[in-house]
Amino acid sequence: MTHTYQLTGMTCGGCENKVKSNLLVLPDVTSVEVSKDTNSATISMDKHIGLDTLQQALGGADSKYQISAAHHSEALEEAKSWAETYKPILLIFGYVTAISLVVSWQNDAINFMVFMRIFMAGFFLTFSFFKMLNLKAFAESYAMYDIVAKKFSAWGFIYAFIELGLGLSFALNLSPVVVNWVTLIVMTVSILGVLESVLNKKKIQCACLGAVFNLPMSTVTIVEDAIMIAMSAAMLVLM
Repeated sequence: MTHTYQLTGMTCGGCENKVKSNLLVLPDVTSVEVSKDTNSATISMDKHIGLDTLQQALGGADSKYQISAAHHSEALEEAKSWAETYKPILLIFGYVTAISLVVSWQNDAINFMVFMRIFMAGFFLTFSFFKMLNLKAFAESYAMYDIVAKKFSAWGFIYAFIELGLGLSFALNLSPVVVNWVTLIVMTVSILGVLESVLNKKKIQCACLGAVFNLPMSTVTIVEDAIMIAMSAAMLVLM
């Protein structure tokens, strides 16, 4: 994608060269054209880069070079970029939700116990599948933030099989009380490492879909784990 920005503060050819070189070092930027005469910068990038990041590359908020969106909506581009980044997870949740709704539709109403059970079965089976594609890479990535995997490296390998077992157990409705308690405990432990990473703004890869997709750790990961915790807790209460 290519965007043209308003960029003020350039007064000479040296300024143009400095601005261009500073922007070109950013990851995902492929080309930059700047002009002091029109106070503009045309930037081509592999994926959208926020204004804050561009401004930091120019020296921060106090820099004499100030960049702003001229011909596009930053809010819209940020939304499109977010949707593209998390497209795999959004598609998975969409498919799992749709299947859960179909299966749980009974007597002209949704059976919420069945909906939650099928949703959790689909969630765990799908996510364990992606982890199994490269189990070693998942375990290494998981050990970067999970509080158990940091101390016990084999936990990443075990965790993938726990997810598979939970998925099968929910699908077959095996020992629901035990399975929901295991889910509640495992996902609560898992979310602690995620919270610590997100709150400390660590830029690491989320291992939720194994090593197949390069998804950043974010509040989306917290929401995933929180949904599983909430559903398992709700099912235990309703039982």
